[in-house]
Amino acid sequence: MELRTTVAVIGAGHAGIEAALASARMGLDTILFTMSLDSIANMPCNPSIGGTAKGHLVYEIDALGGEMGRAADKVTLQSRTLNLGKGAAVHSKRIQADRKKYQQIMKSTLEKTENLRLIQAEITEIITEETPESPYSKRITGVKTQLGEIWHCDAAIISAGTFLDGRIFTGNVNYSAGPDGLLGANGLTGSLVENGIKIMRFKTGTPPRVKRSTIDLSSLEVQDGEVDLIPFSWSTDPDEFNDLEQIPCHIVYTNAETHRIIRENIHRSAMYSGQIHGTGPRYCPSIEDKLVRFADKERHQLFVEPLGENTEEMYIQGFSTSLPTDVQYDMLHSLDGFANAEIMRYAYAIEYDCIDPTQLYPTLEFKQISGLYGAGQFNGTSGYEEAAAQGLVAGINATLKIQGKAPMILERSSSYIGTLIDDLTTKGTNEPYRMMTSRSEYRLLLRQDNSDARLTPIGRAAGLVSDEQFEHFEHKQSLIAKEKERLESTFLSKDSATEFLAKHGKEPAKSGVSLADFIRRPDFDYESISEIDTSRPKLPKGVVLSASTDIKYAGYVKKQLAEVKKHERLETKSLSPELDYLSIRGLRIEAAQKLNKIKPLTIGQASRISGVNPADVSVLLVYLGIK
Repeated sequence: MELRTTVAVIGAGHAGIEAALASARMGLDTILFTMSLDSIANMPCNPSIGGTAKGHLVYEIDALGGEMGRAADKVTLQSRTLNLGKGAAVHSKRIQADRKKYQQIMKSTLEKTENLRLIQAEITEIITEETPESPYSKRITGVKTQLGEIWHCDAAIISAGTFLDGRIFTGNVNYSAGPDGLLGANGLTGSLVENGIKIMRFKTGTPPRVKRSTIDLSSLEVQDGEVDLIPFSWSTDPDEFNDLEQIPCHIVYTNAETHRIIRENIHRSAMYSGQIHGTGPRYCPSIEDKLVRFADKERHQLFVEPLGENTEEMYIQGFSTSLPTDVQYDMLHSLDGFANAEIMRYAYAIEYDCIDPTQLYPTLEFKQISGLYGAGQFNGTSGYEEAAAQGLVAGINATLKIQGKAPMILERSSSYIGTLIDDLTTKGTNEPYRMMTSRSEYRLLLRQDNSDARLTPIGRAAGLVSDEQFEHFEHKQSLIAKEKERLESTFLSKDSATEFLAKHGKEPAKSGVSLADFIRRPDFDYESISEIDTSRPKLPKGVVLSASTDIKYAGYVKKQLAEVKKHERLETKSLSPELDYLSIRGLRIEAAQKLNKIKPLTIGQASRISGVNPADVSVLLVYLGIK
């Protein structure tokens, strides 16, 4: 009996889930392989979803037809919007998630999805064949399990997370394992190397989990959730979501005693004893790393967060370490309110194999192996949200290729997902890549609140956005347009405007003023003009947010759109992946070598490659006959 599927997805973390759901929902027979059915959608690190720039990714995943936002809304313990003291472009939603409930919901969703099978098996080999007459040197033909089964397939997506040759470090103890003490995947890396794939070694880590009843929470700062919640997903009832009973989180700080304990024992940390060779995340360092990097800081903020509604486990965000267990206890007990704290899970660092992502096209397909895709931490990123975004893109593009359709390539100006993938495939990364708002040059265009406006039509064209989602999208956009028009066309007389302005200590109006003009002023917003907006309709919060933000920042948005248009010329000029840049006269050798390595698909992508300067871009334009 021949074992066959159309799409094989390797790994059921956040990337694998989105990839498998996308291909199955788009009509292809799909198998999602996982080393353990009990670890599907696991959150081995922080039990949260969203955060700075990461919240944007979740909204974008939902807009394209993905699942993460929908599941996150169902398991929200607490919701907060970060960066509210800054402009709308960087407002980012973050929720504290019920870890086990999230896993259960995702597993159930996978099990009930048509065209999708779940199989508990370790994949130890990818099977390829030579394709000498193709732009690719090989193509994927199947995958092999540890039990010797060979599953033939047309496409495979590797989303192995931190499992590949995973190694756990706590003090001077280290052993082969995946995250959370699960088995590591030790067979696949060798097969990838045999197929010419370049492997890198990265590292990440987690803090201890502490028993809630052993913490004196009364000694800590309380961090409550926000009011007026807006869900991640279009499918979540906003009124029901806003009635959510939230669980508080808490804040504690390290102190001089904590720092003394860490400094006196830092030689026992796996990070500083020479045991760990992988590169760790710059933006999520261990506590011992923080003390070394920020030696002048007298304290560091830590967040005490629940892992779920029905568990005593508490996560100490910011306290990641690879120090030995006795030191973990000492430093934990030095914190206010933690004198009697009991550790339920010890902190650890984990090293794992991943790939150089410049080996991928922006579709996330390998340049040398047709039909093989990479997604998630396997591609050198960190974070659940980055992983899910890549999984969705890989799943969509694998399906589109099999269906003989054009790929979905998201531009930097379209989304944070496009920025993430462009950064990875064009520039590569020498450390676990984390999405941040500062990575985008189009931040004001890429707000959370307009994710659907930017991406739902793209998801619809790809075939993943359902009729129901698209109807909801069109209705919302219609409401936004109508409200913007109402605000622009509703005027206060000069006298009424002056009276209102006088109440707020402002200069009198020189003429009649529209409601939109009030919103555009830095000292007013949609809520603060409610008393003069007597014809205001009752609208969903998401509609109000988008309409008022569009109006307030219209001038800035117009400038960014002009920038996009200016660069569009380069983004639409295609380059053949078969082009040999060393044969182009006038191109510097360094630039030609970099271009041959990356194989950019457009002039725009070529211009962002490190080592390619504006003069090189001019040579390419002349070569292509573009004026």
